[in-house]
Amino acid sequence: MAEWSKAPDSSSGPRERAESLGQLVPEAVVLIEQMVISLLLALIESLGQLALEAVILIEQMYFEGYGGYHGTSFEQTYRCYPASFIEKPQIESGDKIIMPPSALDRLASLHIDYPMLFEVRNAATDRVSHCGVLEFIAEEGMIYMPYWMMENLLLTEGDIVRVKNVTLPKGTYVKLQPHTKDFLDISNPKAILETTLRNFSCLTTNDSIMVAYNNKKYYIDIIETKPSHAITIIETDCEVDFAPPLDYVEPERPVAAVPAGKASQVEEVPVEEPKFNPFTGSARRLDGKPLMTQPPPISSPSKDKQPALASANGKPSSVSSSQSSSRQSQGKLVFGSGASKAQPKEAEKAKKEEPPKKEEPKFQAFSGRKYSLK
Repeated sequence: MAEWSKAPDSSSGPRERAESLGQLVPEAVVLIEQMVISLLLALIESLGQLALEAVILIEQMYFEGYGGYHGTSFEQTYRCYPASFIEKPQIESGDKIIMPPSALDRLASLHIDYPMLFEVRNAATDRVSHCGVLEFIAEEGMIYMPYWMMENLLLTEGDIVRVKNVTLPKGTYVKLQPHTKDFLDISNPKAILETTLRNFSCLTTNDSIMVAYNNKKYYIDIIETKPSHAITIIETDCEVDFAPPLDYVEPERPVAAVPAGKASQVEEVPVEEPKFNPFTGSARRLDGKPLMTQPPPISSPSKDKQPALASANGKPSSVSSSQSSSRQSQGKLVFGSGASKAQPKEAEKAKKEEPPKKEEPKFQAFSGRKYSLK
């Protein structure tokens, strides 16, 4: 710094004082310039340090405090809002979301698989779904998604969700279940479903997608997906199967009413058929002559059981004796204990009753008249 010269004496004249002041002005100007420069340098240095600390703090808050990026993966936390907030109704017919431009900058610097697929998670309810991305025009810290997706994740306007990029396998099989039978009443539900699924990039098991047709919304559950619980359906041949709708009720089979008359007939005890009784036919003689005695009428099996039971108990009855005698008199075969005793007596009676037969003339050879041939 410059040295200050001695102040002029009061006894000196005006001229001398003016000369001394002219010497002091340049020195003061130089001193002031040096002070200002030093202050500016100190201020810039402090501001630079503060700016650097601010940048580091912002990075920590943005990338670490709110989800952060980790290596080659993208993971970020946003506040979600329905598509009606951004006037993009077309995203309601698909599964794509709208993200901020900063997400595109970060995704472009990473080595990720295309098309971009993301896992959307609601940490409060532990619900998970998957989606694609349509545009990067949302405000920072916000995303816009279809309202049916927010319903699946149990989200409301302004709730926080975590978005993470993922790679999903190509689907080979999916099983769908409509909520109502009205979907099956459409003239060509297969074509409507194929057209709607073109706006979808992936499907997740236990999700409910929305199919809009003819100013009406049809909700369909994803029951099963193969080979994983979440699949991509972009450029793939996927087999689709349908389950019965949730409100489907199988028709009851009509039961044939049994008439009262038939029911009583079924309950009746069947009548016993008559058993076979041998040697109950009518007797005939071989020579063609009429029988001397007529056979008694044939008795029913039910009536024959009573004498059989009586004889089995050891009590002889008159009915059995009369029947046995009648049979013996008719010359029929009788099976029983008293048959052999009664045979001689009955044979004698039959010989007595038979009338004596007339003897027919016997044939005699050469007993005729003689004739001469002369």
